[in-house]
Amino acid sequence: MLLWIFRLVFIVVIVSVLFTYAGDDTLSDNEHAQSWWTMVIFGCTMGVLVSLLEILTPKKKLSAFAGVFFGLLVGILISFVLTQIVDTAMKAWRVDLHEEAITAIKTFLSVCICYLTITVVMRTKDDVRFLIPYVEFAKQTKGSRPLILDTSAIVDGRICDLCESKMFDATVLVPRFVLNELQQIADSADKLKRNRGRRGLDILNKMQSSSVIDVEIDDSIVAEIEELTGVDQKLVAFSKIHNGRLCTTDYNLGKVAKVRSVDVLNINDLASMLKVVALPGEPMYVKIIKPGEEADQGIGYLDDGTMIVVEGARDKVGREISISVTSSLQTSAGKMIFGKFEGFAPQADGDSTRVAPSHRRSTPRRFSGSGGRNQTPNQR
Repeated sequence: MLLWIFRLVFIVVIVSVLFTYAGDDTLSDNEHAQSWWTMVIFGCTMGVLVSLLEILTPKKKLSAFAGVFFGLLVGILISFVLTQIVDTAMKAWRVDLHEEAITAIKTFLSVCICYLTITVVMRTKDDVRFLIPYVEFAKQTKGSRPLILDTSAIVDGRICDLCESKMFDATVLVPRFVLNELQQIADSADKLKRNRGRRGLDILNKMQSSSVIDVEIDDSIVAEIEELTGVDQKLVAFSKIHNGRLCTTDYNLGKVAKVRSVDVLNINDLASMLKVVALPGEPMYVKIIKPGEEADQGIGYLDDGTMIVVEGARDKVGREISISVTSSLQTSAGKMIFGKFEGFAPQADGDSTRVAPSHRRSTPRRFSGSGGRNQTPNQR
């Protein structure tokens, strides 16, 4: 909007200058007809040429008002130099123009140059600092970068818990087009989609109500984004413009964003990283704490509280045994590991992190079972 206001002001100024000098009595007589036509043609040509040059150049992000001042300052300096060149050219080529026509040409030139410099600065992405002419300095990002949520991350809901845990001390940005997509899903005729959309809106409302999470709905309209089709493309462009991290659970969107050099936080990848790795067949030592619910089952725990259900270890309570992992299960109460009894663990005088001699690992582990006793997931 600000850019179009400057375009309108530019047109008004050009027309005003043209009518002011064209209606001057000094130039309106037949004696100075050549000067009058030269001034009019130059003014119209410069106005049209500069407007086309500015509109047809690639569009970029709208800058702050500080860019307007900087562009105006540069335009005045360039205009001063060019007006001196005009005077020198007129004298060198002995152009017979009236003084009023030369002044009008200088005025047109100055207005066009100032307009062009302002629009160029406004349409230039604010990722450089022009501290020295013609030298660009890379932008130094200070503070935390915003988290930009897509629809899948909002519907997933885990991002709300992560932000409330203060793991991410950053502003959460939700673009306007993402909110519109959520509303469209919530209004869908399909019951499953409708429930997902309503869940996403509820989670977003919960995040806004939280005193810990700083949520902002970005309603700005940027031409560079609006020209794109598809929410995914808009999200990538939005993340680049705001120098933010895209938070999503969409695998393909994450890949596309990485190709476009956008940092991606995939909640599924984060959850996988936080899981305790326990592969089938992996040996480990664990102390049996109590008998299980099923016959011949013994219960132990990892240091992080993960429950281990061991077949054939019901009578091994209080003993440290060697087990072989058979499978693992992720539940709402935590992760469970299932294994079978292989033998008793040898007594260790030194490091307590060891595995069965027949299956050495690079990071062997021994667990005493001191943690997680309050967990009560299904042991089956």
